[in-house]
Amino acid sequence: MALPETMKGMVLTGHGGLDKLVWREDLPVPAPVPGDVLVRVGASAVNNTDVNTRIGWYSKTVRGDTAVAATDGYEDSEDLEGGWAGALSFPRIQGADCCGKIAAVGEGVDPGRIGERVLLRPMHRPVGSEDPHALATMGSERDGAFAEYTTIASVNAVAVRSDLTDVELASFPCAFSTAEGMIQRAGLAGERVLITGASGGVGSAAIQLAKRRGAHVTAVTSPAKAADLRALGADATLDRDAELGKEAYDVVLDLVGGARWNALIDALRTGGRYVTSGAIAGPIVELDLRTLYLKDLTLIGSTRQPVNVFTDLVRYIETGEIKPTVARTFPLKELRAAQEDFLAKAYIGKIGIVIPD
Repeated sequence: MALPETMKGMVLTGHGGLDKLVWREDLPVPAPVPGDVLVRVGASAVNNTDVNTRIGWYSKTVRGDTAVAATDGYEDSEDLEGGWAGALSFPRIQGADCCGKIAAVGEGVDPGRIGERVLLRPMHRPVGSEDPHALATMGSERDGAFAEYTTIASVNAVAVRSDLTDVELASFPCAFSTAEGMIQRAGLAGERVLITGASGGVGSAAIQLAKRRGAHVTAVTSPAKAADLRALGADATLDRDAELGKEAYDVVLDLVGGARWNALIDALRTGGRYVTSGAIAGPIVELDLRTLYLKDLTLIGSTRQPVNVFTDLVRYIETGEIKPTVARTFPLKELRAAQEDFLAKAYIGKIGIVIPD
């Protein structure tokens, strides 16, 4: 089947408010370079990183939470170097999550992969890079899935065999791989774990993935969402303002940061592990080094993932060990409205984005 020359998609034209998301119907369909595949996107989803990247929150000059600028951006948004790895190239197609089918292959890729249903690894080391810490992220360092087509290295397009819909499958890649990466970094087993931001995409994923490993899960959330999180597998829930206790947990999986950070550290037992992969309530915290060394704590940052994290995740999907949590879906053209809905934080899990045929 002949491929079109142009496609529809939502383009980020610069750091700032929702007005920086511009709908286009004349975008060139990308051509797969050697080693790449071209994927016809079936569905994507909304993530915090989409908002963070749009407003330039990853810039070290930003010290506050994401909520204050999530709709309109910061006053100096245009001057920020706010991608995962520094300055971004605009225009940029965002969208870290992707489920689709391979439509074409570049030189050196087996043509038999055409038609294969795949999930794309959202965070990966660029193929051929000699830097072991190099990172490319879909929708930041390279174009993502908020368009009809996208490209990626063949090795990062992982075949998936599942009866789930495209939008259900698209709810997994970014959030669940982030959560699984945190859990594997922590070496979590049948221990007591506290999860902040538990109603969001990564937090709700972490509940399922931690329970899969036999952990006792306490989820920090609002009372209105507590029952839904228990249904996902949380053994206990705590209100966001509740006392966390002292020496109560072996592991803290933190996606929030902010003013209550020290309470999270105090809640760890001696020898406990703290893992972070987000700071939506604020990235700047104060640490008493005496607490760190007298309690023999381990502090872990988690972004880069060994390749097995994503293939493990696909295996969990195929064996039915985890389930999607899609609260609502929007067509791609309504991405601004989808992000506004996402920012209201009224749902458990993910907001899906459907890319119509």
